[in-house]
Amino acid sequence: MSAGARVRLEGLRLAFGDMPAAEVDLDVSPGEIVVLLGPSGCGKSTILRALAGLLRPVAGRAEVDGEPVGDAGGMCAMVFQEDALLPWRTAGRNVEYALKLRGVPRGERRRQAGELLTQVGLDGFSGYLPGQLSGGMRQRVQLARTLATRPRVMLMDEPFGALDAQTRSEMQRLLVSVWQQYWTTILFVTHDVDEALLLADRIVLLTPRPARVAKVVDIPAPRRPGAQFEPEFARHRYEILASMGEVPSAEPSQMAPESPAGTRALTGTE
Repeated sequence: MSAGARVRLEGLRLAFGDMPAAEVDLDVSPGEIVVLLGPSGCGKSTILRALAGLLRPVAGRAEVDGEPVGDAGGMCAMVFQEDALLPWRTAGRNVEYALKLRGVPRGERRRQAGELLTQVGLDGFSGYLPGQLSGGMRQRVQLARTLATRPRVMLMDEPFGALDAQTRSEMQRLLVSVWQQYWTTILFVTHDVDEALLLADRIVLLTPRPARVAKVVDIPAPRRPGAQFEPEFARHRYEILASMGEVPSAEPSQMAPESPAGTRALTGTE
């Protein structure tokens, strides 16, 4: 699979009829994981849909490796919260279908589908129908099917939002593992600040609709094991929540308090 592509949004304006949806400038480096974070309904998913070629911009440009998204061919692949698997096809056949659309010969499809399912931890489940699989397992099939298209950019719209906490954590680790193999560029939408901090090289904070870039937070040494237990993680978390108006703003020295009372304030527990 090719390495990730550069994504560039320049003066991009999106709208639904007369209602503005987004006005964004953003540059994403090849192989970078960028998380879009903002209030519900602000336009995060709309930006992904424009990159997928599902929504025509009112103005500006959305480019993948210098090509307008409409001319970018199959470089971008969209991953939704709902897995959208074909319920009458087994896990293996769902992945094979993506390979078929890519023109892979029939005799080669089963082998490649099996390899992809093994990569996402589903060795032995090729013959199961989606209805026989758990939500997390279906998302693994969706990830394998997406990888079968050989995307250079993965557009992920809250893909783990409907999963329980343990399964969600497993899928986050799996995504990072797969990304380390392919170095695909990822734009990831979430409402979860902790998920953003665990996955991102950069977090783009968006304003309420129409979505504009309010702030970009660079994450030093991203995805480091155990980072979520370090004071720097807490400082970034507080900074982001304050920017979103969910906690009072504070001086940097107050963002990683050491006292138990400070920890309670930081986590929002009583």
